Amino acid sequence: MAPRQTGSRKRKAPALAASSLGSAAGGDGPLPPKKPKRPAALRSLLHYLKGREVGARGRAGLPGFEGKLRGYAVRKLPELLRERELALGTLNKVFASQWLNARQVVCGTKCNTLFVVDVQSGHITRIPLMRDRGPASARAQPSCGIHAIQLNPSKTLLATGGENPNSLAVYQLPTLDPVCLGDRHGHKDWIFAIAWMSDTVAVSGSRDGTVALWKMDPDMFHGSIAWHNDAGLPLYAHIRPRDVETIPRASTNPSNRKVRALAFSGKNQELGAVSLDGYFHLWKAQSNLSRLLSIRLPYCRENVCLTYCDELSLYAVGSQSHVSFLDPRQRQQNIRPLCSREGGTGVRSLSFYQHIVTVGTGHGSLLFYDIRAQTFLEERASASPHFPPGPAGRKLKLTCGRGWLNHDDLWVNYFGGIGELPNALYTHCYNWPEMKLFVAGGPLPSGLHGNYAGLWS
Repeated sequence: MAPRQTGSRKRKAPALAASSLGSAAGGDGPLPPKKPKRPAALRSLLHYLKGREVGARGRAGLPGFEGKLRGYAVRKLPELLRERELALGTLNKVFASQWLNARQVVCGTKCNTLFVVDVQSGHITRIPLMRDRGPASARAQPSCGIHAIQLNPSKTLLATGGENPNSLAVYQLPTLDPVCLGDRHGHKDWIFAIAWMSDTVAVSGSRDGTVALWKMDPDMFHGSIAWHNDAGLPLYAHIRPRDVETIPRASTNPSNRKVRALAFSGKNQELGAVSLDGYFHLWKAQSNLSRLLSIRLPYCRENVCLTYCDELSLYAVGSQSHVSFLDPRQRQQNIRPLCSREGGTGVRSLSFYQHIVTVGTGHGSLLFYDIRAQTFLEERASASPHFPPGPAGRKLKLTCGRGWLNHDDLWVNYFGGIGELPNALYTHCYNWPEMKLFVAGGPLPSGLHGNYAGLWS
């Protein structure tokens, strides 16, 4: 692509001014001095990439070009991704994951294990869980596991569940030293969702039908070395929530107010929550929580995931067979729900990046939806190697590997005749600077024991 010359072009207004000046001097007067030519701006992709490589200032003379390049990559990346499975041993069902850096992902499982996996080497490091004050008999059953992991905006703190799944545990990054635990004064049932409102304020949603707002004292994590007792065991602070709000009781399903997912809008300072009784709730999130509205969702079965796009001011809710889009400021929703029926197994994980929604299903597949075009990304096919690929008309679907499955008595008695059992993709997270996608999960039936994890790049 040839560079465009931009510095030698004269503007119209100065040319008119010079003409008027010449007329005033009888047409023979001296013309104003010419402005020195600016160096030509190089606008090819090659010059942009070379400039970025050497750290050229001003984005190598291409304002906005990186945004366009990123937008193009968002649409094209999914069809280029290739899977490399990661071995997780005998861990049971990965429910939550987040990138810590370019090669490490932190994960939480149904077997209540918090671990960090190195996606390059496959090495797994287990992180000790924080324990409640009080006897072990008072702790909740560990079989529910860790359902939520979230990093604060500056990536200095990580919030997740404790050894007791009812408790909120906060670790310092990058050391993963324990900072504080919200236990006996918080939730009475399992924590299903966590969202950060700022670097020091987090909100948790629980199966007990409440959302709790927690504020971390900066003095607790200013030091990089964790406190230890005489036995060398780490110590941490015990905190209580600043505010606890109860999900309103619906007339249709009053006993099922379990909070299943949360998403925070930084632009509007609002918190979205989805409850299993089929409602979306919006809260004003400041020093406390103030409920603004509750909306009956169009699809009410198994609403288990929620994400938010700041750019579009849009929430997306995943249910058993659809993804619904909500703009709380619009009375009538202009974006129709998308049907993601994959074997009737439902939507298990959702994420927004720019205008592309990534959908992880319970049938072991990833789908990609363009919210602007309101259509799924399609596979690309080429009839001949001499012609560029064109739309194949089929939905682009990435199918994940088999993972590991424990062939125990339950599997033999109830699923032994099934040749291949796909994994539910309970979690996925992008590392966009590295163009990588981490996906994890396990078998959908609750009684089966197994796992799946893969790096798509």
